[in-house]
Amino acid sequence: MMELVQRVAAFFDILSTRNVLIEIGAVAICLLAGWFVGAALRDRFQRRKIKAPTALTWTYFAPQGMVVAAPAVVALGLVVVARNVLNAAQFDVTILDAAAHLMVAFVAVRILVLLFAASLGNKSWMQHWESRAALFIWLIITAQYLGWLDPIISTLDSIGVAAGKSRITVWSVLKLLFTLTLFVLVAAWISRWVERRLKKLQNLAPSTRIGIAKFSNAFLIGLSILLGLNAAGVDLTALTVLTGAIGLGLGFGLQSIAANFVSGFVLLMDRSIKPGDVISLSGQSGTSTENFGWVQELRGRYVVVRDRDGVEMLVPNQQLISNAVINWSYTDPRIRLKLPIRVSYRDDPELALQILLTACEGQQRVLREPAPVSRLMHFSDSGIELELRFWISDPQEGVNNVRSEVNRAIWRLFKEHRITIPVAQREIIMHPAPSEWP
Repeated sequence: MMELVQRVAAFFDILSTRNVLIEIGAVAICLLAGWFVGAALRDRFQRRKIKAPTALTWTYFAPQGMVVAAPAVVALGLVVVARNVLNAAQFDVTILDAAAHLMVAFVAVRILVLLFAASLGNKSWMQHWESRAALFIWLIITAQYLGWLDPIISTLDSIGVAAGKSRITVWSVLKLLFTLTLFVLVAAWISRWVERRLKKLQNLAPSTRIGIAKFSNAFLIGLSILLGLNAAGVDLTALTVLTGAIGLGLGFGLQSIAANFVSGFVLLMDRSIKPGDVISLSGQSGTSTENFGWVQELRGRYVVVRDRDGVEMLVPNQQLISNAVINWSYTDPRIRLKLPIRVSYRDDPELALQILLTACEGQQRVLREPAPVSRLMHFSDSGIELELRFWISDPQEGVNNVRSEVNRAIWRLFKEHRITIPVAQREIIMHPAPSEWP
């Protein structure tokens, strides 16, 4: 601890000299100029609205790498110029030399972290933490370069508490977290590489590929945690009681989460629902379009379903297992739609039935085989109940839109042939009271 305090005191003594203040001022001006250049490039890049790809592409990476590295590169170039100017003026340029080396290290770290984050895909959590991760790594390199890393480690290792035969210190906890993070990141990268390789295997069903990818991801993450604990010096045999308690807690408190994960693997294995399927979550029989949408992807805990309004709904896997789900494209994408129509008793039902069939003619999405049919269902109080039935083969393009087109054609043809769609009416007949009551 005293060694670190002495180093810090000596560092601030050096800062008070005139030569050092001039060098620090030059470095600050260079950094400020680099920040302005980086801000201008960042605004221009954002205005272009380049969508982040799912995989690393040079079209996206080149401008992105330029944006993240430009401030340090510009500042580095200005530091080199300032270093040469001050050196020619017989000034000591030790701090400028150190600043140049550290800026080179920052550019290298920033580019490598960006490459690693891009290789994980645009949906990885690393995309949001790459700047912090790069800064953290660069600070470690800076501390090592300045000779501060060993005193910092010694200070952190001196702060701790005794736990039985071992001692837990701040440094041991930080070392454990860093080791686990490193192993998990490597496992995530390997899992991403396996997933990309599986996507190229066209002879496997999509659901099988997703199942293998998710299983490999869970296995690699679990293995990386065990390896990370072992590499950090944690005795795994001492975790037996802890893992038993965690398992008991999972059994009572996390039943729903565990059930969703197991249901997700069941969905992947039986291939009842797969990406691209058109499903309806109403739980009703027939061709109801309530909660109608497309399966975007199968995740470990939920299924992403996108409806026609562009809204993505996250449906828990357990709900798809335990409740009735209409899969419109399970085996045959063809579905039959029914349109109920009511006509007046004053109209000819045979003509109305023929008009219903005529309304299907010219509709591109209505199939000719099986052919549309019209039926007289029953006689109601308000009119004759008819029904038009027709088939379509592309429910993913929407159901209500084709219903609308056919209904519009029916309305137009009914007006041409003077077919009336009655409205429910009630007649009240009032009789005059007799003049004499019995």
